[in-house]
Amino acid sequence: MTLENTPLHFLSKRLEFPPVDTASEDGLLAVGGDLSPERLLLAYKNGIFPWFNDDSLILWWTPDPRMVLFPNKVKVSKSMRKIIRDGAFALTQNTCFEQVIDHCAKIERKGQDGTWITPEMKTAYMNLYKKGHAKSFEVWEGDELVGGLYGVDLGHVFCGESMFSFRPNASKFAFIKMAKELDKKGYELIDCQVHTNHLESLGAELIPRKEFVEILRG
Repeated sequence: MTLENTPLHFLSKRLEFPPVDTASEDGLLAVGGDLSPERLLLAYKNGIFPWFNDDSLILWWTPDPRMVLFPNKVKVSKSMRKIIRDGAFALTQNTCFEQVIDHCAKIERKGQDGTWITPEMKTAYMNLYKKGHAKSFEVWEGDELVGGLYGVDLGHVFCGESMFSFRPNASKFAFIKMAKELDKKGYELIDCQVHTNHLESLGAELIPRKEFVEILRG
């Protein structure tokens, strides 16, 4: 993330964001503001999310194109079908949201130094969870929590934030089972934010930001 040579919108205390089409080429839209539940919900409903380091101002992003998964398009490999069929893992929802976000923050990731899930961010999403706007999916191997993910639930769109895995394929299991459940409930899509090969292998695809925002707004 860099702020060099980027025209920035600095947010005031007013609960508003600039139009998403004014974002920079890499998707940076605005700087500052706060992480109140009201501002976070406004952001997500307009295709905007916060992402910043601990020593940075709050940065708000809206990349174009956007990585999303249409739940009915989730890809399940032959090996994953076997894992699901064998029943080694079990999935729950909202049984230990705080543990899930803690594991997402602490797990080591290739090519990543530190975490963007700062104490401030954790508090913000815990507040959303307490108000019923955030959700976690947990993967269990017996009585042990071995994987999971969390995100913001908008009712027709689930905005995935982060996942973790302590066992091979545990996070894939969470993602696949979540997608199938959301599909049954009529969710239109799962927001994956930015492209990764891992997400693409599970069926996620890039769509224009304009199309993404239109789906968000119904």
